[in-house]
Amino acid sequence: MYDALFAPFVEFEFMRRALAGTFALALGAGPLGVFLMLRRMSLVGDAMAHAILPGAAIGFLFAGLNLFAMTAGGLIAGCVVALLTGLVARMTELKEDAALATFYLLSLAIGVTIVSVKGTNIDLLHVLFGSVLALDDQTLLLIAINATITLVVLALIYRPLVLECVDSGFLRSVSRAGAPAHLAFLGLVVVNLVSGFHALGTLLAVGIMMLPAATGRFWVRDITAMVAVAAGCGLVAGYAGLILSFHTGVPAGPAVILAAGLLYVLSVMFGRVGGLVRQVMPRRHLEA
Repeated sequence: MYDALFAPFVEFEFMRRALAGTFALALGAGPLGVFLMLRRMSLVGDAMAHAILPGAAIGFLFAGLNLFAMTAGGLIAGCVVALLTGLVARMTELKEDAALATFYLLSLAIGVTIVSVKGTNIDLLHVLFGSVLALDDQTLLLIAINATITLVVLALIYRPLVLECVDSGFLRSVSRAGAPAHLAFLGLVVVNLVSGFHALGTLLAVGIMMLPAATGRFWVRDITAMVAVAAGCGLVAGYAGLILSFHTGVPAGPAVILAAGLLYVLSVMFGRVGGLVRQVMPRRHLEA
């Protein structure tokens, strides 16, 4: 039992780094995923994950696999795509979801083209799928700082976010905090997607954000409890995925997302809130 579950992290530093990185991602991204899901913006997270690729690719074009160049490029690209999507949706008849889909597809194509021209297939795989087992001190520190900032800012804007999910009209009638909270929330989403990009790549970064959140939805109804369950599921998925990768040779990033997907499937089947088994075998109601 010790050799299977604990020895990899005790004996190998790269496994400890990977575990710390996935834990930081789970703590920062999981709560954001809950609010994306409740606001029916789940696919926005996926689109934004692809939207950061051109900026990261331009950073790679000028500086190679440089942490700060790719991070800055990804942040700028994510913000630009979000602004352009809003402008197109408000100035034309195109809906916001269609505008976002257009920009994210263009972003993905541009980013892949830039990386392919400048680098090798290995560089392209690094950008698309990440390298969680190769996190260095700087990258790990960046992920930890982003997770800390996310939790602090989320605590400050928590009440407006919850109210906007429940009754946005009421929030607008009693406070002007809705718009600033929404902008801050979108900023946190971009920041965490950039963190996830370094560990899991652009194609999988949104997985650690949305799968634990969707899992939490099948176990609790309270938003605060849902946030806690989502973060916990992310931690379990990170640990289980790294163990699976170490013992089977499966790439670590996809293994983490597969572990999160397994938790989701189990929750769909056996979850206390809307699980399939629960619907087939409902609890007996009290009778008068």
